[in-house]
Amino acid sequence: MDQPTAEKALKEMEPLVGQWALEAIPPGGEPWPGQARATIEWHDSGAHLVERATIELPEAPDVIKIMGCDAANGTYYQLYSDDRGVCRVYEMSIGNGEWRLWRTGEPFPQRFTGRFEDDGNTIVGRWEKAKVGENYETDFDLIYRKVK
Repeated sequence: MDQPTAEKALKEMEPLVGQWALEAIPPGGEPWPGQARATIEWHDSGAHLVERATIELPEAPDVIKIMGCDAANGTYYQLYSDDRGVCRVYEMSIGNGEWRLWRTGEPFPQRFTGRFEDDGNTIVGRWEKAKVGENYETDFDLIYRKVK
């Protein structure tokens, strides 16, 4: 039986690979203090990306994310976990200069839209959240700046 391979879908994720400095900015506020960094690299399997992010802010969790695709239909997913014990699954899309994540349901729907800028060295994005059945509002802006 002929099985579809993930080569094309995985290539779309390549712009995420690198070491990034992060800047989070709440609506109408100043950037969060402290340093925040993320490293996104290929898992040894070559079939998934692993993101590890640390934030020097006590109320902000350190996170691990695993990103991958379903080669049969070109869909993407991100598994999220953090040091608070929170685990979530996000649907994901990437391509045409945009990276999107979203989830529905309790405790609240969320979505992220990021644009690749500066020849891919910057991702300018926004996290939004909503109560189920209500309109989305900005949670915070998030900027990734590639350092390596």
